[in-house]
Amino acid sequence: MIEVAILVPDPAHGDHAEVWPPVLARLQSALAVQGIRAVPTPWAEHVDDASGLHGFAHVLPLLVWNYHVDHARWLRACRTWDEAGLPMSNPPAVLSWNSDKRYLARLAGEGVAIPHTAWSRRLARAQLEQVFEATGADELIAKPSVSGGAWKTWRFGRDGIDAVLARLGQAADGGDGGGDDAADIMVQPFLPTILDEGETSLLYFGGRLSHVVNKRPLPGDFRVQETFGGRYTVLAQPPAGALALAERVLAAIGEPLLYARIDMVPDADGRWLLMEAELIEPDFYLGVDPGRGAAFAAALAERL
Repeated sequence: MIEVAILVPDPAHGDHAEVWPPVLARLQSALAVQGIRAVPTPWAEHVDDASGLHGFAHVLPLLVWNYHVDHARWLRACRTWDEAGLPMSNPPAVLSWNSDKRYLARLAGEGVAIPHTAWSRRLARAQLEQVFEATGADELIAKPSVSGGAWKTWRFGRDGIDAVLARLGQAADGGDGGGDDAADIMVQPFLPTILDEGETSLLYFGGRLSHVVNKRPLPGDFRVQETFGGRYTVLAQPPAGALALAERVLAAIGEPLLYARIDMVPDADGRWLLMEAELIEPDFYLGVDPGRGAAFAAALAERL
């Protein structure tokens, strides 16, 4: 069998310790059908030296779920892999820029619709109040631009501004609050449609649409991740507006992607907005994929 490496979480961080092994098993099962053996190896073991990955026909960073907690080391690893010329999907340069959600601003400049987003290295009350005024939103979402899985994601109304500033390590007057997270914060209006219409993800393998999944939060929550009880349903067809947005996103990215998950939500007027283009370690939702990953396995086999 052809052997490929799947990069998995850094064992020094216990995040998702019980969640990622079943995801790995689904990937391994799908790839085995194509005669591909997927070998797990922690990404943190290859940060400064890529020699341990040279024996594999391909390297897939599909389970590096905790890279965001050590972003500087992640960027260093991407440089190492790029310089080593590893046969890797997606390319290390993509893995680098896609790890910081400031890429959304670049895509917006290419005509991709995103929610109103404010970026700040020193968040202040005045800036949050300005976002409330500009968007007319009842609630906002604030989170680090380098994050994943709703990590340090806060939903709040006007009466919760001081509490959020304290949690993010920011001072109410915009000065340094003394925390480790006092930089690179993104703020968006909370879209109530996620509560009743959910978030929709389009999965692409080898540039071709594979399947579409709608994700809805548990009643009383707003997070759609499975770890928070999110419910996933495969859709027979993507909504027309969602498909059009996904195609625009991929065209704007313009990179040779083996895989991409395009996450989006409609606003109150039904306009689809890009939440994230997941190009590093997206869950492919193979548990609800009718093909159980066959399209991904075929795309990788074709690449090999």
